[in-house]
Amino acid sequence: MTSRYAQLLFTTNVQHHQDTAGSGRAYRHMATAAGPAPDRLGPDEQEFILERDSFYISSVNTAGWPYVQHRGGPPGFLQPLDDRTLAYADFRGNRQYITNGNLDGDNRVAMIFMDYPHRIRLKVLGHARIEPLVDHPDLAQRLRPADYDHPHIVERLVFIKVEAFDWNCPQHITPRYTLPELHRALDPIRTRMDQLENDNTALRKALAEHGIADPTPHRTTP
Repeated sequence: MTSRYAQLLFTTNVQHHQDTAGSGRAYRHMATAAGPAPDRLGPDEQEFILERDSFYISSVNTAGWPYVQHRGGPPGFLQPLDDRTLAYADFRGNRQYITNGNLDGDNRVAMIFMDYPHRIRLKVLGHARIEPLVDHPDLAQRLRPADYDHPHIVERLVFIKVEAFDWNCPQHITPRYTLPELHRALDPIRTRMDQLENDNTALRKALAEHGIADPTPHRTTP
């Protein structure tokens, strides 16, 4: 199976290192030329992206230096508009505008979307463009988070035309959890603890009604 991602990134230099490390043969078929057709995001990719509350985006400046930026917001703040287009409302940050300036010279970007609890990583290559909010009032309203707790100012819209993507292996991804994810994971334990506490209270009451001393009296925390 060929891969548009491999076609773009498995350059001659990259293939040399693959050959040296012994992985060249396994990867060679992925980089076989199969035309310039871009990848299209399927339902799995689109759903995965919609569930993310952050991503990393890299660009390169006119001097050749790469720059990686973290972007975050509530889940769904970055949305697939179709199977080749992503868009998000760009919140005001420290106003260095490094990514914005880099895109003026080269609009190619690489993005990484992480699901830390499940150790899943999606990598996307694309072409980004920045457009004013006034040019897309309906879309700007749709992408502006209504219940975002953090104070924010949306300055512009960013569109990414997807060129290729690749699902990455889970190696070396340490599981990490946001507070909402922890709450969801701990809810069954809390429910079980509440049930046990209620059962314990009912048992103590029944013992007391029959004049039986509580074999496990409550301990008062000093």
